[in-house]
Amino acid sequence: MDRKILEEMKKYGEFLENRGLNLSSHSGNMSVKRGNRIFIKRRGAMMGDLHEEDIVETGLEEDDSGVIIASTEIGVHRAIYKNTSALAIVHAHTPYAIALSITRDDIIPIDDEGRYHLKRVPILDVEESIGSEEVAEKLPDILQNYNAAIVKGHGTFAHGENLEEAYNWITVVESICKIIYLVENLGGDTVKEEIW
Repeated sequence: MDRKILEEMKKYGEFLENRGLNLSSHSGNMSVKRGNRIFIKRRGAMMGDLHEEDIVETGLEEDDSGVIIASTEIGVHRAIYKNTSALAIVHAHTPYAIALSITRDDIIPIDDEGRYHLKRVPILDVEESIGSEEVAEKLPDILQNYNAAIVKGHGTFAHGENLEEAYNWITVVESICKIIYLVENLGGDTVKEEIW
């Protein structure tokens, strides 16, 4: 296993855990693509305490190597890699994004920083949200045009050229959602007449 991949996954796994960006200790996943190989977090591994045995190497195309112990989202990661320019993916069970996804059809940022980075965060509503073929079929089409999207009631998927970029989009989406939540709970208006 490439030590750099392990160190990067450990680093961003700890960041997700320490910032409260993943609801439970063993949930969420991340991966990187190198050629036709994927390195993905092992199913049930603790996101904030990853070790070499917690990273599974498998193929971009369906194969048997590692699939049994790979994240339940392996099919979604493969589909995103095949249909976008992504080289890294982070999926986190982001609490504010999940909460808002249950109450609306998409997220429009209301804060200046949020609007600077993202004009809209799409929400994908599916029958089965966890590791499903429906998510694998529909999410890549959304991520061709957006850096991040929320699967309704499940969490945020973000992609980039590396884990740092994908992690950044996770933080941006969660920040946007947290600000909307806080403003609404302070009695403020979160509807913007004009979107940049």
